[in-house]
Amino acid sequence: MSDFTKSHIDDLSSILCGDETYIRVKGKWNYIFFILDPVKKIIVSNLVSKRRDTLSACSAIKQVIDCFKKIPKDLTFVFDGNPIYNLAKLFFFENNINFDIKTVVGLTNDDKISAEFRPYKQFIERLNRTFKDNYRQTNGFGSYNGAISYVTLFTAWFNFLRPHSAINGDVPIQLKQLNKYSNMPAKWAKLIELAQLHAIENQKHKSNTFKKVA
Repeated sequence: MSDFTKSHIDDLSSILCGDETYIRVKGKWNYIFFILDPVKKIIVSNLVSKRRDTLSACSAIKQVIDCFKKIPKDLTFVFDGNPIYNLAKLFFFENNINFDIKTVVGLTNDDKISAEFRPYKQFIERLNRTFKDNYRQTNGFGSYNGAISYVTLFTAWFNFLRPHSAINGDVPIQLKQLNKYSNMPAKWAKLIELAQLHAIENQKHKSNTFKKVA
């Protein structure tokens, strides 16, 4: 499902917003790094990490960069004041990948940047609340893979199946194959089938490529 979801993320906005939230695994708190396209309402990055560190921030941003055929010159990320994001920016700069970071701090608009970009921060905070509302009933996970699977399915639901009022009640990424189904279980079954077919085609492509190289 993860590869299928990523294959349908394109033509992104040049300003994206990100934040971390918590997920419990084996009784310990882990982190999810979400990065969202606030215009298209698409989750672009959904990294599950045991640590809240610069490497995780770099990995989450890399998921976004991989979705661009060509990185926009005005690519901008809106984050909070966690210094790991500015360190990640430095890492990418040293590897010839440039973008800007706008830092929204505190709960009040005490500086010009916070005043201008707070709406973007509010978008990602609403995403975190939506995740927590759905996650709360699980009481955490017994394995790291279980947490990753849950976040992967949550992302698929958010991008393909959840109607959003800000885009006229449509889902962020529309799949015509789902239109004929009227209930959510049927939509889920078809979505999983599409993801399986995508995985099979990818495996065939990799196998054919390996044979040509050999």
